Amino acid sequence: MRIPISWLSEYVDLAPGTTPDDIHAALVKVGFEEEGQHGFALSGPIVVGQVLEFTPEAQSNGKTINWCQVLVGENDVRGIVCGAHNFAVGDKVVVSLPGASLPGPFPIAARKTYGHVSDGMIASARELGLGDEHDGILRLASLGLDPIVGTDAIALLGLDDSAVEINVTPDRGYAFSLRGVAREYAHSTGVSYRDPALAVPVIARDAASPVFPVTVADQAPIRDRIGVTVFVTRVVRGVDPTRTTPPWMIARLSLAGIRSISLVVDITNYVMLELGQPIHGYDLDTLRGGIVVRRAGPGETIATLDGQTRKLNPEDLVIADDSGAIGIAGVMGGAATEIGAVTTAVLIEAANFDPVSIARSARRHKLPSEASRRFERGVDPTVAVAAADRVAQLLVDLAGGVVDALGSDHLSHSTPADIPLPHGFIAGLVGVDYTDSEIVDSLTEIGCSVSRTDAAFLVTPPSWRPDLTDKATLAEEVARIVGYDRIPSVLPTAPPGRGLTRSQRLRRTAAQQLAAGGSTEVLAYPFVSKQSNDRFGSAVADSTPALKLANPLDGELPWLRTTLIPGLIDVARRNLSRGLTDIALFEIGTVFLPVAGVAVGSVTLPVGNERPSAEQLADLQSAIPNQPRHIGGLFLGNTVLKQVGQPQISVAIGEALTAVQQLATALGVAIAVRQGKHRALHPGRTAELFVGGEPIGFAGELLPTIADDLDLPRVVAVWEIDLDALIARVPASATPTTIATQPAATQDLTLVVPLTTSAGEVLAAIRSGAGALLEQLRLVDDYRGEGVLAGAKSLTFALRFRAPDRTLTAAEATESKLAGAAEAEERFGATIRE
Repeated sequence: MRIPISWLSEYVDLAPGTTPDDIHAALVKVGFEEEGQHGFALSGPIVVGQVLEFTPEAQSNGKTINWCQVLVGENDVRGIVCGAHNFAVGDKVVVSLPGASLPGPFPIAARKTYGHVSDGMIASARELGLGDEHDGILRLASLGLDPIVGTDAIALLGLDDSAVEINVTPDRGYAFSLRGVAREYAHSTGVSYRDPALAVPVIARDAASPVFPVTVADQAPIRDRIGVTVFVTRVVRGVDPTRTTPPWMIARLSLAGIRSISLVVDITNYVMLELGQPIHGYDLDTLRGGIVVRRAGPGETIATLDGQTRKLNPEDLVIADDSGAIGIAGVMGGAATEIGAVTTAVLIEAANFDPVSIARSARRHKLPSEASRRFERGVDPTVAVAAADRVAQLLVDLAGGVVDALGSDHLSHSTPADIPLPHGFIAGLVGVDYTDSEIVDSLTEIGCSVSRTDAAFLVTPPSWRPDLTDKATLAEEVARIVGYDRIPSVLPTAPPGRGLTRSQRLRRTAAQQLAAGGSTEVLAYPFVSKQSNDRFGSAVADSTPALKLANPLDGELPWLRTTLIPGLIDVARRNLSRGLTDIALFEIGTVFLPVAGVAVGSVTLPVGNERPSAEQLADLQSAIPNQPRHIGGLFLGNTVLKQVGQPQISVAIGEALTAVQQLATALGVAIAVRQGKHRALHPGRTAELFVGGEPIGFAGELLPTIADDLDLPRVVAVWEIDLDALIARVPASATPTTIATQPAATQDLTLVVPLTTSAGEVLAAIRSGAGALLEQLRLVDDYRGEGVLAGAKSLTFALRFRAPDRTLTAAEATESKLAGAAEAEERFGATIRE
C-alpha cells in the first residue's frame, strides 16, 4: 500500500519536518513492514509558460518540428524546439528550463538541435510522471488551470509530494486505505485522528425516497458462504463528460500506483484508496431494468472491461440486469455498462461481498484487481454508505453533477460478536503484566467497545477489524499498541543432555561421507509427473501407487515422488544445459508411498471449531502415506579426466557401487550386492542391495534408450537406498576399529561357476567359509571365453588374511582360502581353476 504524505496529513497532524523515514518508523512500531519510498523524481526550474508564437519547420527526415517562442516569466522569452503539434498560440504549458531534471533521470540543458539552440523543453504528462499520455505536450487548460506565467509548475501540479509504501499482511485489510493507515499512524504517535468517513456529507434518504430496484438473489449459501451482505446505490445525473481530473487527484493516484483514466473512474478509485471501500460506477443509461445480485447461470458469459469474453462458473457471484451479467462481483465490471466518453448519468455501487467468493472468482478467472485485493481481506461493511455518498459529493464538486433522489440501501450485515478476554490471559500469553487500564485503553483506541465482568473483559471488535476473532488476537493488539518494546527478550536455557538424535547423527554422517567422496548434495522438487513415478519408482511393475495433489503448483507435475531418481535426473539435465559435463550428485529426502487401497482425503472431518473424534484422527493418520527418508545418487561424465599419460575414465555402475560401499563403511553396516533387475536400468548392469538378507535399494546404469530420451549421456549410473531402513540396521554400538600391527598374507582364488550364479553370491560364500582370518575379499576378474566350459564363467578373487596376534604362515592362509572355496563348491558347485 502506497500512502501519499500530503493525503495522510489530511487525517492526522504531521509534525513540521516529518520525513518519509519518520512515517515508516512510526508504522513499523505498530507492526507494518516498510517497502519503499516513491516520488516524481524531478527537480526545477519547471515553470508555467505561455506560447507566444511558433513556426513549423519541415526537416529532411520527413518530420516537422515547431520553433516556439515561449514566455516563462516577466520579460523572459525562450526559444524552444518542440515536436508536438497539439497546441496553439496563447496556450499555457509546462516548461522545463535548463538545470531541471525529469524522471529518468533526464537532465535539461540548452542544446543545439534542428538548427536552433533549444533553451528548455515543453513537457508532456508522461515526461512529468503524471500518466502515460505522450501524444502531445500537457496543456494546462485541459486540466482546468489558468495559472500565472512563471508559476512553479511542480507545486501547481502536486509533483512535490511523495509516498511511503508498506507491506499489508492478509489479516489487516483495513490498512489498504488512507483511513486505516492514518488510524494506525495515530496509534503509533499519539496524534489526533480525523476519520474521513465521518466527514462525508450524508445524502438523506427516507421511506419516501425513490428506490432503485436491487434484488439480492444470492440467499442460498454456496459452501456455507452468503455472497453479499451490503449493496448501496446512489445516482448522480448531469455529469459533464468533458471535465478532466484535477492535477492534485492525478498526482495522488499516481503516487498510490494507480493511473488516471477519466474523471468518473478516477473519483471511484480515489474513494477506494481513501476509505478502503471498492466502488463501481455504471453508465445508468445503458442499464436494462434493475440490478440483480446472483450466482452465474450454466454456460453464462460476460465481456469484461479488459475486452475479454469470459465463461462464468456457477459459483461466481455476478451483478446482472435484464440483459444478463454486467459484472463479476468484486472483481471486474462488464463492458456493456462501462463509463464512457458520453456518460452523463452515473449509478454508484458500494457493496460488501464475501471474501472467499471474491478470492475464488479472482483466481478462477486470473483477474487480480485492486477491488478483489480488498474484498479478499475484508472490507468494513459500515463504510459503504459513506463511500457511495463521498463519490456522489466528488461528482457534484468536480464533474458538475446533481445528486438524484434515486438510490437504495441493502444492509443485512451482522454486528461483531462479543469476545470474552479472561483476566490474566494476556499476561500469561505475552509475558508482560499489563494493567487493566492499559488493556482497556489499547482496545478502545483501536475501536473496540469494552465492558467488564468479574471473570473477564467483554470486547466487541470494530466493524473494520474482521481479524479480531478470539482472545489471542485481542492479546496481540494490546501488545502491539502498548509497544513491542515492553516484551522482554529472554533467551531460553537449553536443557542438558539434548542434542542430535541417533538418526540425525547417522544421516549427517552419510551426507558427510558422500560429500567427502566428491558428490554434491542437492535438493530436488518432490513433485513429478506420473510417467516419472512409473518409470523409476518400481523395479518391475508397470505403475507405482502414488499420491496426486488436488491443487498442484504445476499442473504438469501433480504427483508426489516415490523415488529420488527423477529429481536427480532433472538437476543433472539442468547442469548439463549449463555446460557441466562431469557430474556427481546425491540427495537425502522423503518419498511418498501410499498404502494400496487407502484413499487419502477420504476422511470426513467436522466443520468449524469442533474437535475431531479419536476415531476420525486415527482414520486420518492411517490415510497418510508412508514417508520414508531415502538417499540416492547419480553419476555421469568422466571420473578421471584425460591428461598426459592418462586416458579418461568414464563413469559406470562401479561408481554407484563404490558410493554405496563407502556409505555402508561410514555407518558401520555391511551391504550385500547381488545381480538384480529394474525396469529403468540396464539388465546386465543392475544390482540389488541387501542388509541382513532384506532388500534396501538398488544401483545400476540407466537404459540407453531412457538416457537418450532424457538428453543425457549414454552411460548414467544411479543408486538409491531406503535410508531409514539402513539406519535401523546399524548396530547400536560399533566395534572400535584397531590399527593392525601384524603383517598380512595375500592370495588369489579363481573359481569356475555356472553363468547363472552371481559373483556376489560366490563372494558371500567364500567370506562365510574362510572364517575370521579373512580381512578383505574383492572380485578382480570375470572371464568367459576360451578355456572355460560353455555355460560357465571364471571368477578371480583377491583375498587378504591377517591374524591379530601373530604372523600368519602360508599354510594357514591357504587353509582358510580352501575352506572358502569348499563353501562355494557346496553352495554352487564351484571348482578351482588351475
